[in-house]
Amino acid sequence: MAGAAARGTRLARAVSRVTGRAVLAAPTLRAGHAIELLECGAVFFPALEAAIDAARSEVHLETYILHDDASARRVIHALVRAASRGVAVRLAVDGFGTPRVPPGLAHIIGDSTMQLRVFRPEKHRFALDRRRLRRLHRKLVVIDQELAIVGGINLLDDLIDPNHGVLEQPRLDFAVAVRGPLVGDALRAVRRVWHELESRASLRRWLAEETGRAASHLAQIAVASPPAAAEPLSRPSGDAPPGHLGSGAAGHEASQAMPRAAGDGVAAPGLQAMLLLRDNFRFRRTIEHEYLSAIAAARREILIANAYFFPGLRLRRALTDAARRGVQVTLLLQGRVEYRLQHYASQALYDEMLGAGISIIEYKTSFLHAKVAVIDDWATVGSSNIDPFSLLLAREANVVVRDADFARHLRTRLVAAIEGGGRPVLALHHARRSLPVRLMNWCAFGLLRAGVALSGRATRY
Repeated sequence: MAGAAARGTRLARAVSRVTGRAVLAAPTLRAGHAIELLECGAVFFPALEAAIDAARSEVHLETYILHDDASARRVIHALVRAASRGVAVRLAVDGFGTPRVPPGLAHIIGDSTMQLRVFRPEKHRFALDRRRLRRLHRKLVVIDQELAIVGGINLLDDLIDPNHGVLEQPRLDFAVAVRGPLVGDALRAVRRVWHELESRASLRRWLAEETGRAASHLAQIAVASPPAAAEPLSRPSGDAPPGHLGSGAAGHEASQAMPRAAGDGVAAPGLQAMLLLRDNFRFRRTIEHEYLSAIAAARREILIANAYFFPGLRLRRALTDAARRGVQVTLLLQGRVEYRLQHYASQALYDEMLGAGISIIEYKTSFLHAKVAVIDDWATVGSSNIDPFSLLLAREANVVVRDADFARHLRTRLVAAIEGGGRPVLALHHARRSLPVRLMNWCAFGLLRAGVALSGRATRY
């Protein structure tokens, strides 16, 4: 085992030398962290804005959705202010979650020195290409090598939904602000993605330049030739580079002091934490395996709140096995229909879960967007849903914390959500649902399973 680990380390160093990119080490729980729970946008956005305003060296921000609303504009203006005082500011958005950067925000960004990149820009919205599902779904911020903010909250106001309009109540979601050793892991992760985006943008610029030179050369030939010999070739519009909207400032030394984000903080000598990443290279199953390990080790309680719940066979079996050996298993899932396919497919799994003694609570107050869990003294907060999109295809980031106080605090917030807006799913009532509803459940289940098959991962989920 030691020899294999050494060989892996040597390989990682070799890849790093060749590519110029740091290769992330395997995640391990480490002590020395301070962590704060940020519940919903009312806490998250002011904390993020304050942290950006205190940045002195660099700000990296990755988000799946960038929406033009008051909360997002506050963050964008904070990023612009940081860039104006010489902070290197880099914003990465996903091309599916944000198919078009809002013009108002693009104008603000374009007038600054901050940099914007789009991960896998959409060329054809309805193209059938499984690679399109490999999205940047992380919501990850790293500031001055000292603070990482990780969670499920997009740059999107809590009271606005892009598909459903204005909400009566804020959506339920969480993030954490972390200081300690894992910030270095987060920094390497965001730099790696940025290097990838820069490389792609450079390639596109080079191809555009070469195409332009070729077109110019052909035009010259056409001019020198008889009129009927050739027609000038126009330069193709192509896929413009997704946006270097400024040069960015040079980096400075890491800040020595950062304000604590406003939220509920835990800092204890025994608190251990680690950053879990999911990608399509090295960490393909990291988040899923950590869930499986924690569930297998559970002795008292498993409480999972997840927006899009469609676990594979191994996760379903782990949850039902835990319930049958006496662990209290509770699932807090969406009660308001956001996306019909996912909603009805999840309900197709209720019979199995309820039959094993698992409690299912549907959150009715607003949309549930959380991706969190508490398993005894183990807890996680992040961007990863328990579905094939997150666990098999997208790039995700979760923080895992092993600390009784933090786990207790997150559990308290989830119990408050259950008591304030949850509705239990009763086995008898679910069994009596109408035939049309049953058909919708199983049709949705079949379509999602077919989607997994098209992704090439059917046998692994």
